[in-house]
Amino acid sequence: MKKILVVDDEFDLLTTWRLVLQMEGYEVGTASNGLQALESARANPPDLIVTDWMMPVMDGLALCHALAADDTLAQIPVILSSAAARTPEVSHPKLEFHRKPLSIDSLIAIVTRLIGPA
Repeated sequence: MKKILVVDDEFDLLTTWRLVLQMEGYEVGTASNGLQALESARANPPDLIVTDWMMPVMDGLALCHALAADDTLAQIPVILSSAAARTPEVSHPKLEFHRKPLSIDSLIAIVTRLIGPA
């Protein structure tokens, strides 16, 4: 089963995306900030990370930089999402930026394109 790590400090969105992706057949782990996500990815690397940009402790952009700097984690595709008006500048080989709000249908389509169906 393909594993996705969803990272967001907004509990309702985190729960919604987790449930939607589970219903699609993916195994889903969650984290509420970038530091928790990085620790989780190091312990059990996922097939994909879906993360918010603006979060406490470690934001999504810092998470992407940390992932890119780690040879083991650099090849994990990352979907970085935010309501921010500007596109972030980050050197991650498999990063996609999408503006919030991201619809459920869009999320499923992007996930499927990046890692295939569950």
